Amino acid sequence: MSTCALSLESVGYKYSGGHAAVSDLSLNLGPGILGLLGPNGAGKSTLMRVLATLAKPSSGKVSWNGVDIAANPDALRVSLGYLPQDFGVYTALTAREFLAFLAAVKGLSGRAAQVRVDHCLNIVGLNEAADQRLGGYSGGMRQRVGIAQALLNDPTVLIVDEPTVGLDPEERMRFRHLLTDLAGHRLVILSTHIVSDVEASATELAIMARGRLRFHGTPEALLAQADGHVWEWTVSAEQLADVRAK
Repeated sequence: MSTCALSLESVGYKYSGGHAAVSDLSLNLGPGILGLLGPNGAGKSTLMRVLATLAKPSSGKVSWNGVDIAANPDALRVSLGYLPQDFGVYTALTAREFLAFLAAVKGLSGRAAQVRVDHCLNIVGLNEAADQRLGGYSGGMRQRVGIAQALLNDPTVLIVDEPTVGLDPEERMRFRHLLTDLAGHRLVILSTHIVSDVEASATELAIMARGRLRFHGTPEALLAQADGHVWEWTVSAEQLADVRAK
């Protein structure tokens, strides 16, 4: 694996109408799993598009190992795996055919592409279903194909946007375990508004609201900040109406 240092300096992004989706956001990231949390509309997906070199920041700078990715996006793209929120598949193809096609798009060919496709299918546990058409896959299986395509180039940075939306609890747990196994020397950025997706696996958290960074640190540090401000209270069904009224 190559050096893994992603730096954001006062990054902002405005849409053509002037709406600021991201404002003055600074982060320094290295290997591990960053859980990017926030309500819908917080700016998470916009930020991830900027980090995936699909959009240029309106202000500030994003650097990969010291290189400005707006000026030289290929510096990051060769080390990047990306699973967008609206990932789609060609339903008439099998998983193996689909991944072989995307491997060719990414510049892999011949025996090397075949070996990499087989390896990625193995990582996500789809060996036995590799030659079934994607049209017959469940939502969870399609998401695993999405992770497999993101891993084809053995990326140092893996960006996944809301990957567990619509998955049942078993598939969601499988997905969390998979991302944890993949982290290692990689930087995995996991965007979600489902806290359970990151509470057991994230080494760092970044919380966004209204386009701004509200917190960056370890889960333990966030819990420490919440101490004295959050409580659990168990009441009986008979008491519930009275408690709600107060």
